[in-house]
Amino acid sequence: MDTVRLVIDGKEVTTAAGNTILMAARQAKIHIPTLCYHPRLPVSGACRVCVVEVEGRPALVASCAMPVAEGMVVHTKTERVLRARRLVVDLLLASGDHNCLLCQSNGSCELQDLAYELGIESFRFPVDSPGYPKDTSNAMIERDLNKCILCGRCVRACNEVQVNEVIDFGYRGGKAKIVTAWDLPYGESECVFCGECVSVCPTGALTERQAKFKARPWKLQKVRTTCAYCGVGCQLELNVAEGQVVKVTSDYRYGPPNFGSLCVKGRFGYDFIHHPERLKTPLVREKDSFREASWDEALELVAKKFSEIRSRYGADALAGLTSAKCTNEENYLFQKFFRAVLGTNNVDHCARL
Repeated sequence: MDTVRLVIDGKEVTTAAGNTILMAARQAKIHIPTLCYHPRLPVSGACRVCVVEVEGRPALVASCAMPVAEGMVVHTKTERVLRARRLVVDLLLASGDHNCLLCQSNGSCELQDLAYELGIESFRFPVDSPGYPKDTSNAMIERDLNKCILCGRCVRACNEVQVNEVIDFGYRGGKAKIVTAWDLPYGESECVFCGECVSVCPTGALTERQAKFKARPWKLQKVRTTCAYCGVGCQLELNVAEGQVVKVTSDYRYGPPNFGSLCVKGRFGYDFIHHPERLKTPLVREKDSFREASWDEALELVAKKFSEIRSRYGADALAGLTSAKCTNEENYLFQKFFRAVLGTNNVDHCARL
């Protein structure tokens, strides 16, 4: 593989040919802030927050889109660069309603973090919020376009990652915004509500309604686990506060099989965990009612019934139906138990019916 040597902030860096300045900087643990950039998405170079100064070039360049070149000398923290970044952030803050005290994403907002990093203490320009009404037409996702910075991450995630092609840029100039087809509310659009857009939004423009007012981001403990809805094995994070799961997220760095993507069930279908009617202990029928039993008692009863039926009617009197909510390994063990232990091939799966 061809490599390129360049200097970033006085540090010599060797990286693969074809990499961008941003990729080379991150490889060398040199921080360059971004907003529109996301590792999973195609590069757009729209926000200009990641601009750097390259010796020999008259203008600042977007590091997320500029390929490295042999002998390139890059400066990421000159006063010229910092002035440009502050201007971009100042304009973004002035063009929307970024009241952090009332925002669900307070504490996990990339725009907020960037304003703090750049030392912005006050609004440089008069704030002119578009005044869009909040879109609460769907039970899972809340849209507040007044907090949207038009980075386009949600558009690229929907169109390039999930390939649902539900949202895109609409209108022009100061009236530009992210829209569904015919600018319909989310709840009336063709959205499948996978939440991919929510997962990449850097501000509070897209938030999860179920998690609202449940816990501040810094109070959440993230527990990695495997989604229980099907056998694919998608990796996700349970966001836990005071022993309660308040939302589900994922991380592309977990890798296969889902690389951070989730379906509508995996991302939003977690309310069953703490549902008051959820069965948490086995129930044994006694005449016309049920009573709670221990797992040992329940399993012993099932084994006894299996043995009695097989002895009296033969193994083919038994049949098993397994679930798509189990892992592939669990389904394999289930059919192995029926075939090798009970001696019957009467096994089926709900996904085939």
